[in-house]
Amino acid sequence: MTRAPTLGIWLMIAAVFSFAVQDGFSRYLAETYNTQMVVMVRYWVFAAFVIVLALRRPEGLAAIKSTKLHWHVLRAVLLVAEICVMVYAYTLIGLIQSLAIFTVCPLFVVAMSGPVLGERMSFKRWLAVAIGCVGVLVILRPGAGVFTWAALLPVASAFMFALYSVLTRLTTRGEPFFAAFFWPPVIGLVLSTIIGLPHWQSVAPFDWVYLMAYAVVCVISNWLLQKTYEVAEASVVQPFAYFQIVFVTVIGIVIYGEVLRPEVAIGAAIVVLAGLYALTQARQGPAA
Repeated sequence: MTRAPTLGIWLMIAAVFSFAVQDGFSRYLAETYNTQMVVMVRYWVFAAFVIVLALRRPEGLAAIKSTKLHWHVLRAVLLVAEICVMVYAYTLIGLIQSLAIFTVCPLFVVAMSGPVLGERMSFKRWLAVAIGCVGVLVILRPGAGVFTWAALLPVASAFMFALYSVLTRLTTRGEPFFAAFFWPPVIGLVLSTIIGLPHWQSVAPFDWVYLMAYAVVCVISNWLLQKTYEVAEASVVQPFAYFQIVFVTVIGIVIYGEVLRPEVAIGAAIVVLAGLYALTQARQGPAA
């Protein structure tokens, strides 16, 4: 039951604004240093955050007990890979185009819900997925002579995060949500350290401020998202997640001098509308 839909909506907007700021930091830091090191530091702080949360849980270690640890390992691998690929994409094709393509992620979730979760897929939901893919093709323009392989990175990132999200729903069947929230950053801490430590670079004194701010914003954004789903149903707040593309566009233009090209705006609009259409079909039930 939705307890506070208005609060949930504002929390979602605050969360996606925080994610947009996090994206802005990601681009600067990964361009200045390297993706592996930046993601590693992010995981250090995020893992510390979830460990503190776990220690404060009244049920103790039972809060993180899970019989599906193998799935959590797979989710952790997917999340580390997804973040690295997306951050690297920011450095190659910019924030705006990367996130415009990444907005297809919810439609990938819809497409995977049938084979992975056993959900019934109606023709209208498949139609939404197809329309969203058309929107991605509008952004990519594969036959226009401007396509680069780097533009496929956000597609790969969206696919991995969609699979991560679907597996999250699978692992929370019959188990408390907190275990699914706890294990990916903790396992990811180990993975990202193995990947990132060999790529460690000396950090300029003032860039430590940016690096720590980036990690803190990461914690805040995830905390806000968790609070969002505690006070409101996902179907109520999910449409407002698309504000992230607006915030990222502003950051890309103002901070990095990026340009919002017409085909990117049109393609992103198609993808967002397809995602909202798929959401309305989900609200109407499996027969829709």
